[in-house]
Amino acid sequence: MSTENLVFVYGTLKRGCSNHHFLTGQKFLGEARTRPGFRLYALGGFPGMIPLSIDRDGVKGEVWSVDAAALVRLDGLEGLNEGMYRRERIVLLAPFADREVETYIYARSVAGRRDLGSEWIE
Repeated sequence: MSTENLVFVYGTLKRGCSNHHFLTGQKFLGEARTRPGFRLYALGGFPGMIPLSIDRDGVKGEVWSVDAAALVRLDGLEGLNEGMYRRERIVLLAPFADREVETYIYARSVAGRRDLGSEWIE
């Protein structure tokens, strides 16, 4: 029995980006945006998303349906065991507002990092 895990990606995992191969064999469901309250910061060759109450735009990205094996691979890529990111449930805007999705929130300081706004382009 396979479980559907909906994951919101906003950086190198997006279609056409350097780590998209981690989503090979998974199902693209569509483009999406978080509700306001999230912002992207430059972390070198990839972005990190953090909650930021003053944000009014949200973050643009994609929603993917991934199987359990892919979720394990994504957790490894995102450094969950090292405390780099944490996987959290978030709320998106329509058409995904009624679906529970998870995403990766940057878990370290963004002090001195460049504010990227709502969209990361590789």
